[in-house]
Amino acid sequence: MINSVVKALRILELFSAAEPRLSLATISARLAMPKSTAHNLLMTLLAQGYIEKVDGDHYALGTTPLILTQRIRVNVEVRDPAAPILRALADATHESVYLTVRDGDFALYIYAVESPQRLEARTAVGDRAHLHCTSVGKAMLAYLDANDRAAILARQGLPAFTPATITDVETLATELALTCARGFALDRQEHERDTYCIGAPIFAAAGDLLGACSISGSDPEIVGARMTALAQQVVQSAQQISRLMGFVPTRPSAWARTAPHAS
Repeated sequence: MINSVVKALRILELFSAAEPRLSLATISARLAMPKSTAHNLLMTLLAQGYIEKVDGDHYALGTTPLILTQRIRVNVEVRDPAAPILRALADATHESVYLTVRDGDFALYIYAVESPQRLEARTAVGDRAHLHCTSVGKAMLAYLDANDRAAILARQGLPAFTPATITDVETLATELALTCARGFALDRQEHERDTYCIGAPIFAAAGDLLGACSISGSDPEIVGARMTALAQQVVQSAQQISRLMGFVPTRPSAWARTAPHAS
C-alpha cells in the first residue's frame, strides 16, 4: 500500500454536498496531517484536476472526478447490455471478442471474452490502444467527423507497433474509406504480431459514434477465407448493440452508410 496515495484519497473523501469547500487548516485538522503534507498533496491533486482552488484559500473537488464518473456510467451502460451479445459472438466464432469505447484519442477496452487460444494470458480490459492500428480503432476513426479525425492524428501521429502498421496518412485514408464502404475494419497484424481482427462501429441514439466491437485471433484466415462470414457476424453484433443504445438506422439494408462520415 502506498501511503501517499491513501492520504490523497482521504483528502478527496472529505468533500461532500454539505461541505463542498474546505480550507487547508480544516483538511489538516480533520486528517491529523501536518499542514505541509496536506499542502503538498493538494498541489498534486490540483495539478491533475482532482482539486481546484476556490474563494482564495479554500479547496473544492475539480472536474477530473466528474469525468471519471461519466466514463464509468458510459462503460456500464454499454457493457452490461452488450455482454450477452458478445458472449454469443464468441461462442459462434470461437475467437476472442472485445468491446471498446472511445476514450479521447484512444480506444478503451471495457469488456472481453477471451479465447483459450489467445497467446497472452492477461485480459485486455482496461487497456487503451491507438486508433490507427486496431480494427476497433479504425472502425471508430472511419466514422468520426473529418476535423475530429485529423485532430487525433495530428496529436498522436501514426506510430508503428509492427512492420504491418499503417504509418502513412494517405494509406490510412484509403483504408478508412474502405471501412465505411463495407461497414467493418480489419487489423492484419498491425497492432500485435500474429493477431488478426475484424471490428465494427457501435452508435448511440443520436447516431453519434459510441465505440466498436471486434473479434480477434491468431488465425490468418480471420482476414482471409473466413473474413466474409466472420465480418457479417461482427457487424450484426454491432448492430444489435447499437439498437440497444437507441440507434435506428434510416436504411437498415445499408447500415454502413447511415452514420455520418467524411470522405
